[in-house]
Amino acid sequence: MTVNEIQESSSKKGRIGASPSDLLRRIPAVDQLLAGPALASALAEHPRPEVVRAVRAQLDMLRAAGRRGALNGADMEAEAIGSAVDARLARRAQAYYRAVINATGVVLHTGLGRAPLAAEAVAAVSATAAVAAVSATAAGAQRLELDLVSGERGGRDTGCAQLLCELTGCEAATVVNNNAGATLLTLAALARGKKVVLSRGEMVEIGGSYRVPEILRESGALLAEVGTTNRTHLADYAAAIDDDTGLLLKVHTSNYRIRGFTAEVEVAELVELGKRFDLPVAHDLGSGSLLDLSPHGWPGEPSVTHSVKAGADLICFSGDKLLGGPQAGILVGKAAAIERCRRHPLFRALRPGRMIYAALEATLRLYLTEEAETLRRVPVLARLTASPEELEERARGLAARLRSMASKGLEVTVVKSEAQAGSGSLPDAKVASWAVRLTAKDRSARQLAAQLRSGQPAVIGRLHDGCLLLDLRSLALEEIEPLAEAVVTAFGQQWVAH
Repeated sequence: MTVNEIQESSSKKGRIGASPSDLLRRIPAVDQLLAGPALASALAEHPRPEVVRAVRAQLDMLRAAGRRGALNGADMEAEAIGSAVDARLARRAQAYYRAVINATGVVLHTGLGRAPLAAEAVAAVSATAAVAAVSATAAGAQRLELDLVSGERGGRDTGCAQLLCELTGCEAATVVNNNAGATLLTLAALARGKKVVLSRGEMVEIGGSYRVPEILRESGALLAEVGTTNRTHLADYAAAIDDDTGLLLKVHTSNYRIRGFTAEVEVAELVELGKRFDLPVAHDLGSGSLLDLSPHGWPGEPSVTHSVKAGADLICFSGDKLLGGPQAGILVGKAAAIERCRRHPLFRALRPGRMIYAALEATLRLYLTEEAETLRRVPVLARLTASPEELEERARGLAARLRSMASKGLEVTVVKSEAQAGSGSLPDAKVASWAVRLTAKDRSARQLAAQLRSGQPAVIGRLHDGCLLLDLRSLALEEIEPLAEAVVTAFGQQWVAH
């Protein structure tokens, strides 16, 4: 039976008083609808995963109506479902943090993002990531804490929270200014005045002298160290639990590795222990990866989704590392734990400004499509996953452009290289890359590097074995020509020591 025949039968049954169970059985399958003409325009205009999600949501709504006895056979016709899916997709395509006109007479309206930015400020913001998302909202009023349906004030993190829940499977989510703030808020909201059990091997220090034990102390929680630097067992956590314990904490050591005779407790094991003693479990992931990068040569990094599925009450991670978005601290997990963070006095002090929400929303939306498309469109992921063959081709193109300077004493060579993720993510992992090596007759590599750094635009290279390397792994394709022009300009000028 075809989809149309099913819908025609369903419609007739609905008109002559078919039972709710009969109508529920006649709701078409997702695959049947996707193969029919009713969703052709939706599939042409939107990524297939988005269409599938919208179809499933619509069918879930029909099933709920059927269970209430409120399902009409006409609602199950392919055309009706297609129209409903189109409407869902149209609503979804609208950015949550979109520009609005502020006609309230309240110039600094909290729900509309407060102060509009000057043109110079817009240009400064637009020079950062997520230009399209930010520039559209920076110059005027922006929907931020206003529900456009009810007209009432709402939560400023709603748009990002909805996407995070969809992408990770968590119950709730929120956003603060960075992951250090997210960790501080987690500890203060869940364990102030209580003991926090933490492995000695996970008491990390990151950039800026940020140390987990110190941030724990500033939160008002008490540290209970367990295990040793290289080996910690579940029994160590269990032995430390008493009536004063408030939280079991696991910290991913994203900026260092211990090798050899090691042991650590998985987050799922901590969750089970927490359930036994009625204690919440928090997991500080640091970098926060939503995709598996191991097929592209990078070692496996614990994913946010894995910790959510394991049942951790709170998971926090950065927005500006492996996620590839703006600087932000993201918290996902159980609704009760997220609500405790939202209600804590520190939450307002740590919340980001409107530009962060707009840029983060734009980044998260890139994860709604197929993985290959996400890897292509998120700049940090595109750089991390570019193939060595692709980088070699780009390096040879750059070198060909620069060899015009050979007459001025610049030697240009294409060489194999090793690149790193950096910024505390995948700290000791290296991946194959290609670079253009520069040496000059009339100046040292350090002098050449300094001259490139002073150019417009500034070019930052890597000194290696007395040469300056320009590594293609960290460059976008569109940056190659401006880089070549900067090198030509800099080397065409007389070197003057500063």
